[in-house]
Amino acid sequence: MFDSSRMEAAWTVRVANFPEVIQFDFPLDTLVVSLTGEHCALDCAHCGRHYLKSMHPIEQVEGGAARSCLISGGCDQHGKLPVTAHLREIAALRTGRVMNWHVGLITRSEIETIAPYVDLISFDFVGDEATIREVYGLDTTVEEYVKTYRLLTEYVPVVPHLTVGLKGGQISGEYRALQLLSELKVDRLVLLVLIPTPGTRYAERQPPSVDEVTDLMSEARVLLPQAAIYLGCMRPHGHYRAALDVRAVQCGLNKIVSPAKEAIHLAQELGLQIVRGRECCAI
Repeated sequence: MFDSSRMEAAWTVRVANFPEVIQFDFPLDTLVVSLTGEHCALDCAHCGRHYLKSMHPIEQVEGGAARSCLISGGCDQHGKLPVTAHLREIAALRTGRVMNWHVGLITRSEIETIAPYVDLISFDFVGDEATIREVYGLDTTVEEYVKTYRLLTEYVPVVPHLTVGLKGGQISGEYRALQLLSELKVDRLVLLVLIPTPGTRYAERQPPSVDEVTDLMSEARVLLPQAAIYLGCMRPHGHYRAALDVRAVQCGLNKIVSPAKEAIHLAQELGLQIVRGRECCAI
């Protein structure tokens, strides 16, 4: 049964650590670029290359009026984005734009090579080895994610992303991940929620319940009292989003991407100052 006291505790932490401001982002000014087109060696259970189709292939990108870029794409068999490919095209995009990269489990030599073209890194963080194997098909450990996170922070700001219900809608390591992120003293965190996506191995699954995600958001707010916590763009739509976004406000999150109107109305009722952004929430 849902316990509202956890949410109330989270709100108390927010009031004690942040001004009465909430940001709503509508990322119209961020160009999402794929370094691999629609190719990915992993064919992950939650994505199945589906989301690569909406990205702009690097070979076709000119930048236009975009104020920022998310450099992403498919991973190789080791869970890494081929970051050193297309550096000439990346350099052309770099001028005058904020560059947010989604890199995966890359090496020191690779981050050193791309560092001049990076303003921040969005890093998917996982707290459960069984989830890593089932979702990504990788034979690696949570410690490898911790190690890579620490490595990346030596060079650029890093914003960890945690997908709630990543393992087919089950909670399976998210609380361990939050504890690790607390120990790592992260200053920002993006929370996402599994979207059962047609054509993927998880197409017929259900996302975690709104109550389960609320508990996770509350725990994140309490464990990371001074970190900015965002509800990112990847989460189910419809009635689910309407209910979840309201809970995100009540849990004291700092930013919501493309919020439901119900969350906007609640923020207004609570007297929060609303700031609107037009770029990727991690920026």
